[in-house]
Formats: sequence, structure tokens, C-alpha cells
Amino acid sequence: MGIRERLNGVRRIFLDTAPVVYYVERHPEFSRLVIPVFDMIDEGSLLAVTSPITLAECLVGPCRNLEQPLQDAFRQRIIGANNTLFVGPDAAMAQRAAELRAASRLSLLDCLQIAIALGAGCDAFLTNDLALTRVKEMNVITLRETKAD
Repeated sequence: MGIRERLNGVRRIFLDTAPVVYYVERHPEFSRLVIPVFDMIDEGSLLAVTSPITLAECLVGPCRNLEQPLQDAFRQRIIGANNTLFVGPDAAMAQRAAELRAASRLSLLDCLQIAIALGAGCDAFLTNDLALTRVKEMNVITLRETKAD
């Protein structure tokens, strides 16, 4: 199934770390899958939600390699882009993350990401982490299981 078809009916999507990295760094295999998603966000037909966790994870490599322009590109895409909400966890999301972790045995950071997506009213969660498909409370779209349009 193609990425646009997978997004049919989705109005608000949470962006996990990998799709943002693939887009900003123009990953040779996966950028062709995420470019249509970011085009939809930029044109306003899709609202993106990101989190401090996405930002921190995206910045690790550029910080390690002292790549200031790449750090700026990630900050712009995650915090400053049009049609993108930057949402931090609150107490209810922390509770939800704990419940998800207890039920799924996923990492706490992954569970926080899912809890933020749920709390922000996202219709889908875009990732490349197949383990997250164990979460049944959210429509998890994995790039590995998606075809280019």
C-alpha cells in the first residue's frame, strides 16, 4: 500500500524520529517515502505533531559531529515548520506512557512518544520501528511496510 493511501483519512500525524531524519538528511532508501508526507504537511492537508523526544534524538548525531547547519535544519523542521505542533509530555501523558510500557514492554521513550501522539489527538503515528505496531491504541504506520507512491 502506498504512503498516500496509508494516510487516507489522517488529518493529524505524529512524526517519530526516523521519518524526520530520512527527510532532512535525504536518506537514499526512505526519503522517497517521506517526501510526500512532508509535502502534505507543507501544503496544509496534514498537521504534524512532534515532541522534545523527536528533537533530542534528531540532534544527537549533528551535535556529536558539530554540524550546526544540520542542527538548524532539524530545529526548523521540528519546531519552526508550518502546520507542525511541538508538544511536550504532561502528567496524563506520563501516566499513559507508563500504562503502555507495562502492557507492551516497549522502551519508555517509545511509550512517551505514543502517549504524546494520543494526547495530541493524532490519527496516526509515522515511524520505521516495527516494534511499535504492538501498540493497538494508535494507527502506527511503518515505512518498511509502505510503498512509494
